[in-house]
Amino acid sequence: MLAALVARGFDVSIPFGGGQPYDLIVDLGGTALLRVQCKMGWAGGGCVRFNARSTDHGHGPRSYRGPADISGVYFPPSRSIFLVPIVAVAEFEGRLRLEPTRNNQRRGIRFAADYAIDRWTRDDLRRLVSGVRIRFVDKPRELAAA
Repeated sequence: MLAALVARGFDVSIPFGGGQPYDLIVDLGGTALLRVQCKMGWAGGGCVRFNARSTDHGHGPRSYRGPADISGVYFPPSRSIFLVPIVAVAEFEGRLRLEPTRNNQRRGIRFAADYAIDRWTRDDLRRLVSGVRIRFVDKPRELAAA
């Protein structure tokens, strides 16, 4: 994840110490910092699946909503990386569709290709962390203020 972000021209820092609910910080310029939680994805049901929660040793599962901005998901079978806003998936498991649904439903489906790291620009990520309420239309490139 770190190498992929740096290769795309982002300045990335690794938090010092332990206990932060994110693994990387991306400096987007000015005061905009993107908190990235790194995750490993696995295949299941035609989707890339990944944990969208943390176990805070002794406190049980905790959502990343609030403490992190985005999940950086590495999917080993295709060596793909996806950037998925924390608010775009369920609180405990994220799913990105790799294959079309059996009934060809498209509305409300998160297709993995739409979240590929190459689809995100610095401006897209700045909008995500700007504090402006964001709604997702179909894909990250179409982020719009609500």
